[in-house]
Amino acid sequence: MVAALAAQAALPSGVDFRHETRKHTLATQPNLAEPHAPQPSRRDFLYVAAGAVGAVGVAGAVWPLINQLNPDASVLALSSIEFDVGGIEEGQSVTIKWRGLPVFVRHRTAAEIEEAKAVPLADLKDPAPDEARTKPGHEQWLIMIANCTHLGCIPVGESGEFGGWFCPCHGSQFDTAGRIRKGPAPTNLVLPPYEFMSDTLVQIG
Repeated sequence: MVAALAAQAALPSGVDFRHETRKHTLATQPNLAEPHAPQPSRRDFLYVAAGAVGAVGVAGAVWPLINQLNPDASVLALSSIEFDVGGIEEGQSVTIKWRGLPVFVRHRTAAEIEEAKAVPLADLKDPAPDEARTKPGHEQWLIMIANCTHLGCIPVGESGEFGGWFCPCHGSQFDTAGRIRKGPAPTNLVLPPYEFMSDTLVQIG
């Protein structure tokens, strides 16, 4: 009581001590009207958890459908084949199957190789040197997809003006390196991807 009277006496005349005390008290109290950041409720957490579980469930349901589009093991096994060329005599050809396509495997003679190498590139519709048509160290082996590049017919081997392949459908002629030399075919006979695993074992695909 004495302290309050002393404080009031210290104030300038005309100032209401109770009014000043009330202002001081209000200034030091926190502003209760200030908005607070909303706190996440348990219901919000449940919504987020349910959404995450739902997304996982949808992914799990869709994956088997996507996986069915992938080729099975039997199809993948047929994407590459191995073939032993050791039984093919010089000057002979065989036709094998790869991915449902016929493939020529030709054991060329030394004369056929020299004839192919002697052709000027300027004389070719689809220029390619003989070396680009075979594998280094295996120049005697010519391996090509056995479909004419015109309309897909199967050419006849060791025929035509150039000693290679002749397509009787529309008259396309290929030389001893399988390069187009005459007729409507636009490009050389196609080379499949292949490599020699040994001197005689070839992997195609």
